[in-house]
Amino acid sequence: MFKKFDEKEHVTGVNNIKSSVQKGIRSKLLEQYPYLEGYLDKIVPKKDLRMAKCQDHIEIIVGKDGELLFFRQRDGPLFPSLKLLHKYPFMLPHMQVDKGAIRFVLSGANVMCPGLTSPGAKMTKAEADTIVAIMAENKQHALAVGVTKLSSEKILEVNKGIGIETIHYLNDGLWHMKPV
Repeated sequence: MFKKFDEKEHVTGVNNIKSSVQKGIRSKLLEQYPYLEGYLDKIVPKKDLRMAKCQDHIEIIVGKDGELLFFRQRDGPLFPSLKLLHKYPFMLPHMQVDKGAIRFVLSGANVMCPGLTSPGAKMTKAEADTIVAIMAENKQHALAVGVTKLSSEKILEVNKGIGIETIHYLNDGLWHMKPV
């Protein structure tokens, strides 16, 4: 989604978000990320919330200091930015890849099932279509944000094909985007 993303070319406008829309966003965030309940006022302030509209129907929610908080495509789920995920790592279930998969994930590749089932990899119990943090063996912070294509039980059973679709990763266009 953000592989060739360039803020000068892709961001078409930044607008303030109405308070009624902010309430909807906050309730959707609590529904999607129940662990954020005590932190939501700190992450998504009731004032100073803006929306950056981008090409390909991508919307980025921007905080008070221009910090990129969440993004979504069309009316899809809200994904946290990696910078926000590094501050609040508990907000998503973790899926850990082995050392061999790190360079591929950092280049934007999807995570294959064998990268999640080999020694050095760890999986959290998750259903299909769950937003997860992709962690790396022996690393503290997340490498990427992705969506599981199969449940964790199915990944163990099948052990081939795509296990997690990578949405946003370190050093992609969104990672390098300056505060808005």
